[in-house]
Amino acid sequence: MLFSSPLFLFIFLPIVLWVNNYLPTKYSNLFLLVVSLLFYAWGERVYYVIMILSVLINYFLGLEIGKRDEESKWILGFGVVINLSFLMYFKYANFLIENLNLIFGLVKSDFHFSLIQNLSLPIGISFFTFHSLSYLIDVYRKNTAPQRNLIDLGLYIALFPQLIAGPIVRYHSIAAQLKDRIKDANNFTVGTERFVIGLAKKLILANSFAYVADYIFDIPNDQVSSSLAWIGIIAYSFQIYFDFSGYSDMAIGLARMLGFRFLENFNYPYIATSIKEFWRRWHISLSSWFRDYLYIPLGGSKVSSSRHYGNILIVFFVTGLWHGASWNFVIWGLVHGILLVFEGLFLGKIFLQIPTIVSRIYTLIVVVTAWVFFRAEDLPQSISFIKKMYSFGADSSASRSHLSYIIGSEFILILVLGVIFSTPVISRLSEKIHAGAMWHKVAYHTALLCLFLVSLTDLAAGTYNPFIYFRF
Repeated sequence: MLFSSPLFLFIFLPIVLWVNNYLPTKYSNLFLLVVSLLFYAWGERVYYVIMILSVLINYFLGLEIGKRDEESKWILGFGVVINLSFLMYFKYANFLIENLNLIFGLVKSDFHFSLIQNLSLPIGISFFTFHSLSYLIDVYRKNTAPQRNLIDLGLYIALFPQLIAGPIVRYHSIAAQLKDRIKDANNFTVGTERFVIGLAKKLILANSFAYVADYIFDIPNDQVSSSLAWIGIIAYSFQIYFDFSGYSDMAIGLARMLGFRFLENFNYPYIATSIKEFWRRWHISLSSWFRDYLYIPLGGSKVSSSRHYGNILIVFFVTGLWHGASWNFVIWGLVHGILLVFEGLFLGKIFLQIPTIVSRIYTLIVVVTAWVFFRAEDLPQSISFIKKMYSFGADSSASRSHLSYIIGSEFILILVLGVIFSTPVISRLSEKIHAGAMWHKVAYHTALLCLFLVSLTDLAAGTYNPFIYFRF
């Protein structure tokens, strides 16, 4: 079930909000767990069993870790293996088999593994696996007490706003809210505003950019010019930002309507002045997860320089692989990791001596170029597409025909809106409006209502598509 579907907007969500509003927290948790499992089972009629198994396994493991000292390390290790085994099987098994077969072919071996047939990826498995792992690790580190109420732990793992595409919510950040949370008009209003903004990002902006990006990436390589390639990857850069940040906005807004407060997941990453700053602004819940549960345990920066930079590369290798079972994602992650190493070695010092606008342009060009590996179907297409971007050759008649088809007043308007909404301009304006006179707030809410109606128009036209991060 999609947040941007009529079923969710006009049936599921109103019923959930109405019932939840009248239930005390004790009964509200059970109700929300049931509807969250229903929400998940609607799109995963088979794999929802894995979700239930995940809740049960991590519940009992958390209790065992909490009451033992000597053996807790081994129980945690067992829990990590169990959680990752689900992820490895469904997400990486065929990828591993393909690469083993490739190696056997290179050494002229007749040995060959068969791919696992009809193996599909359970929606959101990367996210709820990381939720479970962070819970077990935090219990082991005694950062939080084990949850003794199965319903409460199940709700943490399965809560529908963050279940299938994040953000990655730490257990300790909402543990107290599982017991007591505020459901009032202010939270509902703020949550509704945030949800409408996220819905508009997805339906109006992300989907419009998706049309252009998909069109260009489907053009035969010999018809792609430098200008077409740049338009295509810029469109995709806006698409993935508004798609994922839009989902995060909706998730945060929905949680707020239910009485929960999630941490922010995006902070205008395209205004970053370095790759390091980009990762402090992009998918914040993921980058902080890897920092706390992988980078720091490896030694972080409190080791020799060579190990420190090695830790960075390991983290970004895993970050790339987390996004998908493809060498394209691994390369994308390593590009960011290598540039972070360069920034630590010498680029960071250079950035301090040059105008901010220069380092900002550098970061944007690097990030946009790296997105090619994220979007392209395979490595050959990625390489040829980047070559086209930097060939700076003249447009052929075929590419000019594609350009005239794509570029029009509607695309230019969406592009301008994309630039504006990827900067803090609107949020700062919103802060001033909320702090201003009553008529300012009335005008703001009227604008949000119009935004919602325009989003519904796009929804009715059938132009919405699944969120990009559903496949991760």
